[in-house]
Amino acid sequence: MHSTFTMDWLRLFFLHPVSFYQGAAFPFALLFNYLCILDSFSTRARYLFLLAGGAVLALAALGAYALLIFIPALGAVALVSSLGPQEVHRLTFFSQMGWQTLCHLGLHYTEYYLHEPPPVRFYVTLSSLMLLTQRVTSLSLDICEGKVEAARRGARSGSSLSEQLWDALPYFSYLLFFPALLGGSLCSFQRFQACVQRSSSLYPSISFRTLTCRGLQILGLECLKVALRSAVSAGAGLEACQQLECISVMWSTAALFKLTYYSHWILDDSLLHAAGFGAEAGQRPGEEGYVPDVDIWTLETTHRISQFARQWNRSTARWLRRLVFQKSRRWPLLQTFAFSAWWHGLHPGQVFGFLCWSVMVKADYLIHTFANVCIRAWPLRLLYRALAWAHTQLIIAYVMLAVEGRSLSSLCRLCCSYNSIFPVMYCLLLFLLVKRKDKCN
Repeated sequence: MHSTFTMDWLRLFFLHPVSFYQGAAFPFALLFNYLCILDSFSTRARYLFLLAGGAVLALAALGAYALLIFIPALGAVALVSSLGPQEVHRLTFFSQMGWQTLCHLGLHYTEYYLHEPPPVRFYVTLSSLMLLTQRVTSLSLDICEGKVEAARRGARSGSSLSEQLWDALPYFSYLLFFPALLGGSLCSFQRFQACVQRSSSLYPSISFRTLTCRGLQILGLECLKVALRSAVSAGAGLEACQQLECISVMWSTAALFKLTYYSHWILDDSLLHAAGFGAEAGQRPGEEGYVPDVDIWTLETTHRISQFARQWNRSTARWLRRLVFQKSRRWPLLQTFAFSAWWHGLHPGQVFGFLCWSVMVKADYLIHTFANVCIRAWPLRLLYRALAWAHTQLIIAYVMLAVEGRSLSSLCRLCCSYNSIFPVMYCLLLFLLVKRKDKCN
């Protein structure tokens, strides 16, 4: 037991591969920030620095799998530069999602048919490819909605190939710029361009105090992970737990996943801040500013599943809302979560988890609407809020174990455990409230 605890603490110094390469990119982010303050560092040189850094980071972190990132990036720029605003989003979306789905099918084949663990670099590549899909579709939506003008003027005027490549340089740089290649909040092309094209005098100085605070936050989260992991390993797993013991196993295991996400998101946010793409950079009047992915206080204190869904990985939640929810005519909530399962890879646990999450969000809206009307006394409202918070955290833990477990066997163990009582309760309440609403109508 003592040796296991010691090994867990030693793991703090042997980081996850993504964290390692994100940390290795920090000096280059600081160098980019410093060079931007110099008058001699031109806008074109900034684009080239970000693009070259992204290419080097991809080759270092992904190896030969970097081709799976370079090929769709090159194809996306070709489509953006050649298609009109009306058709660019549809073709770009399906080509990018088609490529990503093929890569995920390769993972399925390796895991489920060959029964071999894929290389860690392949997992990192798929994560980077998912982020690339966000940037590609965000750019195509901006062009389709008229927020960004595509660089097709060179092709129309008969300019040389080199001039056309220089015109497309901002797109290449945006899709592959190194602070957001392996992780980070989604940055729109408008905001990216505004950050790069700022004059040297307006470029923000680096706040080492902010970076230090975030470093301490990451250290604290990692220490919590070590303590919690030792407690989880001392108990029974989900397959061996009995009755109510399964609830504590589910909650503690999901807490480990959440702490991992929190530390990764803070690290990603710190890298963007070090490169000058932080919260205060590049925002224009009337434009939506930088959206950090994590707000730990809100996520851990909310008593509403719907609010948790909006605050979990916030830039991705806003991207899904813009890409799917606002464009869906029927069942927008279900379509949004179904697309999220597709985007994540369509593993059995992911499909079940995201569809279950959509039902829970729908139930959450009706339950809280009913409670706000019926519960008036403040002691009852306080009790209701406490029970709703506990139920929200347990349902989120249930969904998280389904999504992270991915395989059919782990999903069956989860569904057969006592933990299934929590989503079943919300499903029953949803059914009763829908019936009541129909009778009232």
